[in-house]
Amino acid sequence: MQVFENGVVEHVKLLQAANDEHGGVIVEMEEPMAPQVFATVLRASMLHWKHQGKRGVWIKLPINLVNLVETAVKEGFWYHHAEPNYLMLVYWIPETANTIPANASHRVGVGAIVLNDRRELLVVREKSGRFQAIGLWKIPTGIVDEGEDIIKAAMREVKEETAIDTEFLEILAFRQSHKSFFGKSSLFFLCMLCPLSFDIQKQELEIEAAQWMPFAEYAAQPFVQKTQLFKYTTELCLAKIDKGYTGFSPHPTTSIFSNKNGYLYLNSQDFNQSSCDV
Repeated sequence: MQVFENGVVEHVKLLQAANDEHGGVIVEMEEPMAPQVFATVLRASMLHWKHQGKRGVWIKLPINLVNLVETAVKEGFWYHHAEPNYLMLVYWIPETANTIPANASHRVGVGAIVLNDRRELLVVREKSGRFQAIGLWKIPTGIVDEGEDIIKAAMREVKEETAIDTEFLEILAFRQSHKSFFGKSSLFFLCMLCPLSFDIQKQELEIEAAQWMPFAEYAAQPFVQKTQLFKYTTELCLAKIDKGYTGFSPHPTTSIFSNKNGYLYLNSQDFNQSSCDV
């Protein structure tokens, strides 16, 4: 690539890039580079991609190349997202509306309802946080890890907090809320699990106490009585136990794009009935 700088013709090696699926390119920086050299190479590369009709340009900078961030920003790039070991920068080339998707907007949480045959609910009391301050007994909850299915997350949280083994049954309900964690939105899935073991060993780091509590005693807690979300939870439990309420059970699927396994959650009871009626 030839560029003119101060009247001198220079041969500049372009940044290595891979095409993405949307008419753009992705650059994964690996080798150290002086900011001045990076600026020259980046300008030449941007000119090349513009002539090719490319749209979005993504630059993935590992944490050891943080010295190049300022250079990229001065060339018009902006932050898209960051992970523990890299920062992703992006640039939109065309003089049209920017269609680059925003960074992930949600985090996913799970709550686990685990009831035994004696209508006792598995509950915990946390060592910190707002619920600890009021002495609330609550169901095990937590955040889904990256690459983790809701099924696995719900069972893992129960195991981590109480040492109880469980079998995932279904999702009873879910909630969406906004502006919660660093301004992000939240999806929370209320899950029903069946206990496979019963001897509790609480997690020492985060859990102050754990026990099997009669469901009526849990539901009678003042905070549960006056808080709409908790009241819905108790009503859903009763609907499941006494009225045969059917939630959404997991059915294995495979992604058409990545060939990776996942789950489709659906009302199996009504689905099977409707299928038989056809």
